[in-house]
Amino acid sequence: MRWVALTAVAPVAWGANYFVTREFLPPDRPLYGAALRALPAGLLLLALRRQRPRGAWWWRAAVLGLLNVSVFFVLVYAASQLLPTSIASTVMAVAPLSMMLMAWPLVSERPRATHVTGAAIGLVGVCLMLLTGTQGAGVPGVLAATAAMLVSSFGHILTKRWNADTDVLVSTAWQLTAGGLLLLPVAAAVEGAPPAPSAPTLLAFGYVTLVATALAFAAWFTGLRHLPAGTVGLIGLLNPVTGVLLGTVAAGETLTGQQLCGLALVLTGVVAGRPRPTSRRATGRTPPPPAADERPAPAPAPAPAPAPAEHTGP
Repeated sequence: MRWVALTAVAPVAWGANYFVTREFLPPDRPLYGAALRALPAGLLLLALRRQRPRGAWWWRAAVLGLLNVSVFFVLVYAASQLLPTSIASTVMAVAPLSMMLMAWPLVSERPRATHVTGAAIGLVGVCLMLLTGTQGAGVPGVLAATAAMLVSSFGHILTKRWNADTDVLVSTAWQLTAGGLLLLPVAAAVEGAPPAPSAPTLLAFGYVTLVATALAFAAWFTGLRHLPAGTVGLIGLLNPVTGVLLGTVAAGETLTGQQLCGLALVLTGVVAGRPRPTSRRATGRTPPPPAADERPAPAPAPAPAPAPAEHTGP
């Protein structure tokens, strides 16, 4: 359960990130917003580990940086500006199903019955939260959020497949740095000069960079290493829960009774799909000794061997 708790840091931070992006970051600079989110976080993690990519990781870092960072961050930035916080984070909750389907052929993880059950319950809750809210859900915003969900699901499964023999913080640093470097020239060509910073914007970028990116991605990829992809995907359902609650409390978005039922179903799906260790090999701990009345009776002591006959001569 400690891996579940650590992994949960990521979707909670990402759920809050929708609100921070919508309220405090410039709405017309998605490329710069994504680049300034990724590159400082990657350089910070590189400063902590100070290891360069080797061999295949030069191109793997570029591929994962493109999927998990460059494309994903731009789409999330756009979705955060086009949709209410609650809806933007709720669309991403379809990720458990997509991660399960992608993990089957890519990392040979067949979906478990508990994962499928939890994902189905959570998806019903997502539909209640998304389709019954009073806030508008524009088609461009929903498309951006859906594309972000699919791209990140594929990138996360590739990370799980390639990350087995590499330090999690190191590979996360490479991805963030590569993604940020890919974005900077595109942002300069498309959006011109970077946005003028203000105090609220700098504070918002501080949260987005340190918490919603460096910390969250390190926690998420650690969870992918130690937990099945289906379990990690279900933990990601905490993303819309955080987004809906924060949007209601801080942004004044309306939360209906049906959306509350949806929230309850999402949490039920997370609990239903949690890992259930059943053996010493699964838990890594020695089982407790049996009670006195359950211990087997001691085996009888073997009879002593007969003494050799005394030699008396012919």
